Amino acid sequence: MATDAKRLKTEGSDPLQSFLQWCEVVGLKLNNKVYISKEGTVAEYGMLAKEDIDEGELLFTIPRMALLHQGTTKVLDVLEEGKASLENTSGWVPLLLALMYEYTSPQSHWRPYLSLWSDFTALDHPMFWSKDERDRLLKGTGIPEAVDTDLTNIQKEYKDIVLPFITLHTDLWNPERHTLDLYRSLVAFVMAYSFQEPLDEEDEDEKDPNPPMMVPIADMLNHVSNHNANLEYTPECLKMVSVRSIRKGEEVFNTYGQMANWQLLHMYGFAEPYQSNSNDTADIPMSNVYKAAVQVTRSEAEQRLLVEKWSLLCEMEMVGDKGVFIFGKSGSLTDTEMYTTLKILCMSVEEFEDFRENEGWEEADDDEEKMLQALSNEGLPSLPPLWRHLVHAAARFTLDSYGEDMLKDKVLLEDEDGYAKLSSRQRRALQVRYGQKTILHQLLELTKP
Repeated sequence: MATDAKRLKTEGSDPLQSFLQWCEVVGLKLNNKVYISKEGTVAEYGMLAKEDIDEGELLFTIPRMALLHQGTTKVLDVLEEGKASLENTSGWVPLLLALMYEYTSPQSHWRPYLSLWSDFTALDHPMFWSKDERDRLLKGTGIPEAVDTDLTNIQKEYKDIVLPFITLHTDLWNPERHTLDLYRSLVAFVMAYSFQEPLDEEDEDEKDPNPPMMVPIADMLNHVSNHNANLEYTPECLKMVSVRSIRKGEEVFNTYGQMANWQLLHMYGFAEPYQSNSNDTADIPMSNVYKAAVQVTRSEAEQRLLVEKWSLLCEMEMVGDKGVFIFGKSGSLTDTEMYTTLKILCMSVEEFEDFRENEGWEEADDDEEKMLQALSNEGLPSLPPLWRHLVHAAARFTLDSYGEDMLKDKVLLEDEDGYAKLSSRQRRALQVRYGQKTILHQLLELTKP
């Protein structure tokens, strides 16, 4: 196969044509009604319809041997032998080592596939922005903190696990070539382009998640929340199937899951227009709810009671130092945690003592449906006044944490000329910020006195 890959690469200078020839060799079958292009797509490569496509049509199939992961790479024996030393929290190290080898090997079976990315400058995740740029454009969104954690973990993972391993195998890897910079770029590549096969329902509680893998052609499809295709997994192959009709000339969109804009920018390097992302969310730090509760205490006794209530909520694992309550466009997405927190924080001394003595309340008192309704957009205005006040104040504290004023962002979004002059980073950051602020502002309106 390596010979085929090398031959295909030399047959034409166009990386896409070489890749498509490789697809034929490895048995990847593409429906004649679709094609891959960089023109007419929302970003980089994408898939477009040549003809009208019906719902349920098979768009392409990928045999499992065409997938790139730790079980198909040429260095699989070495990775398997060193398995114990490669264990880490993310579970990504074996794939990243495989990619480091395959990406830099001229004889790689996956050369025509990986040659589509001659370098990684097209990857523009916030991890590649300067810290000043992240903090300035994305303050309050949660992304700067997530990126700081990523970069710390990547550096530690490379230094403590990857570098010692490749130093033991200099016949396959070279520390001077397989550097921290390359490793960081490949982490972003895996973030943006890899797939993770879901576990069967019966295995979800017992097994660790499947490791990520690279899926040629499937990773070229772009994402929107209102997607028109979906990837299906079978024992023999992976299949991309249309989930609704697609008209000639339309782009074929996969889904990366229910992703908020901040997650899309953090993990994939792009954001949807805030209005069209039905999965967008805003986080309210749990500490902001505590801060709101502190403000309504009127005596030392009430402050001590609040500390006891918060300690109990921590024991119940309803809140945590770095935890967040998540709100979407239709209301709370963390119903149990938010409802339980509000209920306990707003209890009288007597109610709290009874609650502690009884070790909680009867499950029937607060079923999931009741909590979901109470914290929906329809239910929020009817919450008890103190509950509403805490949500309102916490949302206000969260809005105040952003670097840019909401009105200023709104004006910028509505000014076509001004928006066009922004850099791509500024535009993406603006969509993330304003989408979150819109949800928080809606929450203020629903909980106002």
